[in-house]
Amino acid sequence: MCCELFTHFPQSRSASIHLASWPHYRSKNRDLVFQGSGVLAPEQPHVHWWDICDNPHLFVGGISSHDLHQGKLGNCWFVAACSCLALQECLWKKVIPEAKKQDWDSRKPEKYAGIFHFRFWNFGDWTDVVIDDRLPTINGELIFCHSNVPNEFWSALLEKAYAKLAGCYEALDGGNTADAITDFTGAVSESIDLRKGNYGKVLLEQTKLFEDLLKAHNRGGLISCSILPDIANERLGTTEQGLVKGHAYSVTAIRKLRLGEQLLAFFKAEKLFMIRMRNPWGRREWNGPWSDSSEEWQRVSEAERKNLGLSVTDDGEFWMAFGDWCNSFTDVDICRNLNTSIFSIHKTWEKAMVRGAWLHDEDPLANRAGGCLNNRATFLQNPQYVFNINKEEDKVLISLQQRDQRPYRKDGRGDNYIIGFEIFRVELNREYRLHQLQVQERVVGSTYVDSRTVFLRTVLKKGRYIIIPTLFQPGDVSEFILRLFTDVPSELRELKLDKPEPGCASFLCGYPQRVTQLSIHSVEGLNRHGGPRNANLYLIIKCGKERVLSSVQKECMDAVFDTKVIFYRKNIKDPIVVQVWNKKLLCDRFVGQVTVVGEPSDSRELRTLQLRDKGAPDAPPVTGQLSLKVVSTDDLTEL
Repeated sequence: MCCELFTHFPQSRSASIHLASWPHYRSKNRDLVFQGSGVLAPEQPHVHWWDICDNPHLFVGGISSHDLHQGKLGNCWFVAACSCLALQECLWKKVIPEAKKQDWDSRKPEKYAGIFHFRFWNFGDWTDVVIDDRLPTINGELIFCHSNVPNEFWSALLEKAYAKLAGCYEALDGGNTADAITDFTGAVSESIDLRKGNYGKVLLEQTKLFEDLLKAHNRGGLISCSILPDIANERLGTTEQGLVKGHAYSVTAIRKLRLGEQLLAFFKAEKLFMIRMRNPWGRREWNGPWSDSSEEWQRVSEAERKNLGLSVTDDGEFWMAFGDWCNSFTDVDICRNLNTSIFSIHKTWEKAMVRGAWLHDEDPLANRAGGCLNNRATFLQNPQYVFNINKEEDKVLISLQQRDQRPYRKDGRGDNYIIGFEIFRVELNREYRLHQLQVQERVVGSTYVDSRTVFLRTVLKKGRYIIIPTLFQPGDVSEFILRLFTDVPSELRELKLDKPEPGCASFLCGYPQRVTQLSIHSVEGLNRHGGPRNANLYLIIKCGKERVLSSVQKECMDAVFDTKVIFYRKNIKDPIVVQVWNKKLLCDRFVGQVTVVGEPSDSRELRTLQLRDKGAPDAPPVTGQLSLKVVSTDDLTEL
């Protein structure tokens, strides 16, 4: 069943079998047995080793997306990812390090050891995978991924190394192109449903998507697409235009195409949005408008056709108009290598990454497997992570990735869990875990899908937030990594404590007896006769030795703050003071304040209090009112 790729030296024959899909190795006969892999029937006779070719190489004439073709394994998603990888030299050199040194050199045969070294981004770390040079064959032909050049083997060896990482070849039967690209690059993957976005009908949205894909592609992003079958038995069915359903295609180019002769096209600025794809089978192309030999290409100059590399052979690569692409495909995966370098002309992202786990425990305070938001009684038992948005408004990218489940397929498991996350805006000084949903504001959440990675792009206002990653079902356990990208550092960290812990100083300074949350809604009625029409208002909220500053509301006299703070109070007799200040160029001006006692028996409804001058709670009143809600409790794990 298996052939040896390089058999020039005895040491290559003695190399051990590393791949888990070949668990049984008979040293006497040098046979391999596929045990329950489902790839090759176990009853097939064992075949001895023999050479595939006389002059094998990793690469022949360089690396290209045309080098590889899918074999007798349902891993078109992997082959499509390899096609994308081949487009970026800086990326594939990470996966196949020192390729030239690893290759067979007939001038220095003594340096060849019969092993190959690959690297994959495996759950947040670059992992080395070493394999021998044996590849599975039938009748001297490679069974799985292969090149269109008989003596080129980089794709077959890369596939074997990736199968070892996943557990076996069978684990590669069915998958997601974005997962493979992430494993090749460490990129952040974003999945877009073209039907939900209505990109095929709304021209404005279609144009925005094209520009986004073009920017991602030009900056080294890798893109793939597919057509979701309407019903399960339509998988691998073909559309009238020749596209295969349930099949992954790699995007190899995105261009704005000039129509007509070059000079005329330049002045008329007549352009067409175009996208090029490759079928991993190396054949079966789109036969609609702009297919290889369609009449539409007559509208394009000969020079432009040559520039596009148009080929009329059935090599699996073809162009489409972007509008046809939006109407034909249902899903697209964009894998971006987000720029985190400060030495760049492009946008630089601040990256934060944490590792976590959903772990089940009977103790509610120790349980970290609470399930999705549908399970309101247990939801807040999940891991919680706090982060800050330090700009007035910031674009945020969030990627939640669960541990790869494919290595467990041989144990009868291996399916992805349904995962997702929720984001809540919390108090500006929150340092302990949330315990009640009713007093928090849910801002946004991801979709919940049985995918290895869930992605969200959103815009958040200045403040403090908590993100809660979850499995859909409570009690399920797994590991995850959470990546957060912002414009300025977010200080992402896990909230592990439920309340302040007693320390040595507690005997001297006391331990909190009460927790109070203030939600300050607005300030109004400040406009005085003859005074300034506008002010730059902000709040200082004080309790004991702790003080919290709100953001500044510029050029207003009636300001909406929607600011929350929380205090764990050691001396419940100390009141909470909320001061309103006007930010000035040289010296800020005090406007007024309110004093709150914060008793558990106080009303939790929104109330309006008169602003007063500095001093005691009964200090003289000043113009203006402050609206707020106060929630207090002596149970430190209630809020």
